[in-house]
Amino acid sequence: MKYQQTLIELIKGDSALMNCLHQAEQLQLASWCIGAGAIRNMVWDTLHNFKSRTPLNDIDVVYFDNSDLSVNTEKTYLAKLQSLAPNQPWEVVNQARVHLWYPKTFGIAVSPITSLENGLATWPETATCVGAYIQNGNVQIIAPFGLQDLFELKLRHNPTRASLKLFDQRLTSKAFQSTWPQLTVIGSNSGLKITC
Repeated sequence: MKYQQTLIELIKGDSALMNCLHQAEQLQLASWCIGAGAIRNMVWDTLHNFKSRTPLNDIDVVYFDNSDLSVNTEKTYLAKLQSLAPNQPWEVVNQARVHLWYPKTFGIAVSPITSLENGLATWPETATCVGAYIQNGNVQIIAPFGLQDLFELKLRHNPTRASLKLFDQRLTSKAFQSTWPQLTVIGSNSGLKITC
């Protein structure tokens, strides 16, 4: 996969992210990763030559376990991470139970997710659909849409689950282009700098 080794080397060179990966590894989950903003921000900050990392709203630890759909299990994992690293903004989500809360949160009924990779493939922007985990001491990557958009600074709407309206709302609320001005937005009605 194009850019995979580059991403692995960036992650290995980021001590804060590596610490988070090692802490998440201690949960001993069968199928997990740290994804979304933690990976995206690191890459885009690097490509913009920022001297310090853009602060994260949360560190998304996602996993897939369709044998236990209890919210209490998520809370138990979250509590363990908070005890390991209390200053980190952890968030823990079992992708196998997304269909249980998604309709209430977003007003849309969705099918159950079938795997961790399938879950990542539903996130709103293709460049955000990336996760990393540690297996046998090595950093591994999950990227259902590849890494091209992430490394080529393309903020592309992923229509798999997120509506165009939600995508446009995220462009505004997350101030992507204000933070990373070299980004090109693909597939938006917002009037921001766009290519088709």
